[in-house]
Amino acid sequence: MYSYLGITQHIDLALISLYLFWAFFAGLIYYLHRENKREGYPLVEEHPVGRGVSIVGFPGVPEPKTYILHGGHGTSSLPSGRAERADLALARTAGFAGAPFVPVGDPMTAGVGPGSWAERADTPDLTVDGAPKIVPLRAAPDFHLAPEDPDPRGWPVIAGDRVAAGVVSDVWIDLSEYMARYFEIEMPGGAKALVPTTFARVDGRRGRVSVTALYSDNFAGVPKTASPDQVTMLEEEKIAAYYGAGLLYAHPGRAEPLL
Repeated sequence: MYSYLGITQHIDLALISLYLFWAFFAGLIYYLHRENKREGYPLVEEHPVGRGVSIVGFPGVPEPKTYILHGGHGTSSLPSGRAERADLALARTAGFAGAPFVPVGDPMTAGVGPGSWAERADTPDLTVDGAPKIVPLRAAPDFHLAPEDPDPRGWPVIAGDRVAAGVVSDVWIDLSEYMARYFEIEMPGGAKALVPTTFARVDGRRGRVSVTALYSDNFAGVPKTASPDQVTMLEEEKIAAYYGAGLLYAHPGRAEPLL
């Protein structure tokens, strides 16, 4: 009897609850870490002679799960087992693992480094009602710019070389977030391009929009949209990536050392 009490005298409901909580929490960490590997795994470490080393780690990649996409755009199974963007325009600068990579061809459109983009769906992002989320004001008659904010339409767009690249012809807005996402600019000759508002500075005092990420001759290469009044998620990725690449590659001098 004494031996039995010696084993159990320190065990009570509080201790059992603590142990159960630890077990639950450990299981939760395992589950979340495993679910975190639905995209981007297995990792592949490049080898100088061309063989990739697969890195999965613990726990392993979960079994595929099928998701129903919003707006009737079918389904998506993750992990898909498909290598995204396997044809990256990159070249190793030396023949050893860990050597830096440099873009191949035009660095503005290579889609690597500061100009990297993800392979999102080539369909517009949708509102909860199933309508395209990002549209120009001309296609959203029920929306308008706030009266207390400057209206940049008609203002010149000044590039990083301090040359006017065009004028703002419209503002693209997010119907779900009620905010401006892009400035549409019209360049000499009538061609149009979208400028993410995050890369633009609106100068209400001078009546202009500054976009220092690009030089004036770079705007002709901004990826175009297939529709004049819609932008797909893939097009958004490529447009933003082009401006990101411009921060380093718009002019050869930007890629040189600062000192």
